[in-house]
Amino acid sequence: MLLTITEAAENYLRDMLDKNEKNFVTLSVSGGGCSGFKYDWDFADTPNGTLIGTMLSVDPMAEMFLFGCTVDYVQELGGSYLTVINPNATASCGCGESFAV
Repeated sequence: MLLTITEAAENYLRDMLDKNEKNFVTLSVSGGGCSGFKYDWDFADTPNGTLIGTMLSVDPMAEMFLFGCTVDYVQELGGSYLTVINPNATASCGCGESFAV
């Protein structure tokens, strides 16, 4: 499977889509960040890539970086955030925003 979305992440994404009045959340990967690559999240009215579930559209150019990953929504005392658990990453920054392969 290309990508797995936890129930917590799916609920959070659904809430964000409702608040932003959009149909899809998009996930792509671009160069940058502390470790070389970073995850980019956005909203769209139409999917621009591979559809995961009913609401997450993955950029086709990002698929090779995201294969086997899990998207989760974490709630901690200091805040809450989406995270990509990437078993292919060889390094990541402390905040989890960027990674290396």
